[in-house]
Amino acid sequence: MATPTPGDLALADELGTQLVRFIRVMTRAKSQVAKAGPDGIERAAYAILFALVHDGPQRTSRLAEALHSDVSTISRQSSSLVQHGLVERTADPEDGRACLLAPTAEGLRVFEENRKRRTQWLATLLSEWPEEDRATLNHLLERLNTDIERFDPQLADFSAHGTTQGDQR
Repeated sequence: MATPTPGDLALADELGTQLVRFIRVMTRAKSQVAKAGPDGIERAAYAILFALVHDGPQRTSRLAEALHSDVSTISRQSSSLVQHGLVERTADPEDGRACLLAPTAEGLRVFEENRKRRTQWLATLLSEWPEEDRATLNHLLERLNTDIERFDPQLADFSAHGTTQGDQR
């Protein structure tokens, strides 16, 4: 892997600044709806529902790992989802002593409702952008997310010069 040039580092620094800004504005936007919704469910609990819809039934421990949370938080939030009929517990076919969490039909309906609301918000937000810019944004975000997911910081060895060793890409 090539050593970054001063220009590469300047662009990376600006990207870092814009990513921090993006996270802040998204956090602020999410906090507008982060309180308990009209159904009494913490908005943060919907991340569990989304993971179950996208990745299929899972154990609490796997959800905690995937969502970078602790098991007790996932247990509390998933219990709320179960009480509201959005998620159900089923026996794990690989280990009958354990249970899997899975979305119910109502959970799938709520997921789709939230997805439509998010889609409408984004479409309105980007409505004045040219179609090519919106497509480019999607492509670049997908590429950035994929690279972030593939990058394993435990394999990287940052030297004093900022280069990485062991990056397998």
